Amino acid sequence: MRTLYRRLLGLMPRIGVQVTDLGPGTAVVSRRGGAYRVTGADKDTWVLRRTRDGSRPQAAEVAEGGAVRLGDTGALLLMETPGGQDERRLQLAAAEYLCTQHVAAMLELYGVNCVFDVGANNGQYARRLRKLGYTGRIVSFEPTSETFARLEKAAADDLDWQVHRCGLGREETTAEIHVGWKTMNSLLPASDYGKGRYSRFHQADTEEIRVRRLDEVMAEALDGIADPRPYLKMDTQGYDLEVFAGAGERIAEFVGMQSEVAVLKLYEGSPGMGEAVAVYEAAGFGITGMYPVTREATTGRVIEFDCVLMRADAAPTQ
Repeated sequence: MRTLYRRLLGLMPRIGVQVTDLGPGTAVVSRRGGAYRVTGADKDTWVLRRTRDGSRPQAAEVAEGGAVRLGDTGALLLMETPGGQDERRLQLAAAEYLCTQHVAAMLELYGVNCVFDVGANNGQYARRLRKLGYTGRIVSFEPTSETFARLEKAAADDLDWQVHRCGLGREETTAEIHVGWKTMNSLLPASDYGKGRYSRFHQADTEEIRVRRLDEVMAEALDGIADPRPYLKMDTQGYDLEVFAGAGERIAEFVGMQSEVAVLKLYEGSPGMGEAVAVYEAAGFGITGMYPVTREATTGRVIEFDCVLMRADAAPTQ
C-alpha cells in the first residue's frame, strides 16, 4: 500500500506544486509565494511544514487521511488514517515531532557543538539531528554487539559522528545487560509493571559489556573543539541517573541535557520522574520541554516523558 507520504508527493503537482524528493522521508515542495517540507514523525505519520512565508495548504488539498494543524506553526501533521480514530498515536507522533523541533532549536540557541548520544541504539537520534540541520560533532555510545554493528554502519559516512561500544555509568566496570528487548535493552531488570506491559521482558538473555564514566570519555570526545559547548542526551532504559552521576563535576560543562524520565516504572531500581528531575535541577539545569514518549492505551496515563533541560546561565546574552 502506498504510504501517505508517497500519495502526498504524487498529489502535489496537481495543485501546481513542484516536488524535490530528497530521499526516504524527506522532500521539498514549493510553489509561488511559499515552500513546504515533508518530514517523517513515524513510519506512517508525516509533517508538512511551511519553510518560508506563503499561504498554507488546506488539509483537504494535501491528504486523503487525517490532517491536524500544529497550532500556529504553519505545520500539518498528516496520518494514514484520520487522527480521531487513534488519539493516542496522534498525540505521541505530534509530541515526538515537537520534541525534536525543540531540541534542534535549543542546540542552535545555545551554540551546541558536541552532542553526547548515550543509549544510541541504531543511531536514530543522531540521524534525526542531521535531518534537522545540526552539523556539529555527535558522540554516540551503545554497548551491545549486535546493535553497535548497526550504529557503526549508520555513522560510517559521517566524519564528525564518533561511535563507542560501551555503556556509561557511575563507575568503570563490566556488567551484564539484558538483551533481546529490542530498543529497551537495560542494565536493570524489568519491573512487575514492565513485565505485564511488554512480553519481551520475559526473555532472560544477557551480554557482558564494558561500562565507563562520562567524565573519563569527555577529553577524547571533545578533542579538537576550541570552545566546547556540549549537550547530553540520555536514553538508557532506567539508567540515566547512573550515567549522570558518572559525569562528576564535569556535568557543569554541559549547556543542556535530555533524559527519559519515568512516571510508571518499567525497570526495577529506576528513579521516578520527581527524583530524576530534582537531581538535574540541583545541578543547575531547568526544564524547557516535557514530551510524552509512551502512554497506556486503556487509561491514557503517561508512562515516560522526554525531558529537555538547559542551563540558563549558559544562554547567549541578548
